[in-house]
Amino acid sequence: MLVLMINGSPHEKGCTYTALSEVAGQLESEGIETNIFHIGSKQIRGCTGCGSCAKTGYCVFKDDLVNECVDLARAADGLVVGSPVYYAGPEGSLCAFLDRMFFLKSEGYAHKPAAAVLNCRRGGASAALDRLNKYFTISSMPVVSSQYWNATHGLTPEEVRQDLEGLQTMRTLGRNMAWLLKCIDAAKGTVPYPQVEPRLRTNFIR
Repeated sequence: MLVLMINGSPHEKGCTYTALSEVAGQLESEGIETNIFHIGSKQIRGCTGCGSCAKTGYCVFKDDLVNECVDLARAADGLVVGSPVYYAGPEGSLCAFLDRMFFLKSEGYAHKPAAAVLNCRRGGASAALDRLNKYFTISSMPVVSSQYWNATHGLTPEEVRQDLEGLQTMRTLGRNMAWLLKCIDAAKGTVPYPQVEPRLRTNFIR
């Protein structure tokens, strides 16, 4: 089994990476492979709502890593998205990245366990966590919990490593995700996935 971990920080080996690595270490100790995927520090354009991906399964813009990540997420068994907290929200480029990664493509991620991980200097993590979890809950992805909100605190990786409660929360998250992945794997061939109804859309302005 493999868990894709998206590092949404512009700093490849910074605080967000430190938090994700703690989750990854626990998953790997449970026999589950991990892949930490850094979205990079270059500008990422937002979704234009063109709808082309409904036909191709891929974003029409091919000058960044979004389509590569779409393939990785489809192949993975679980997903963890990590971000620094900026103004009580996730990093802006990451939101643009996820908008395009999820828009009209979420069928490929359905029923895969997912979790968000945040790092902040002081506050705003719960609001940022709420934003990221919405990508999962609109995509039929079970959201994995921990013993507290999934956040670490620190301005540098060294400070993050001093947040003992935050790191324990990351390890608990890793164990909980490993448990759920193993449960899903054990149920294959015995418990079918939930039936999917044709999607109904109600517009409130007529």
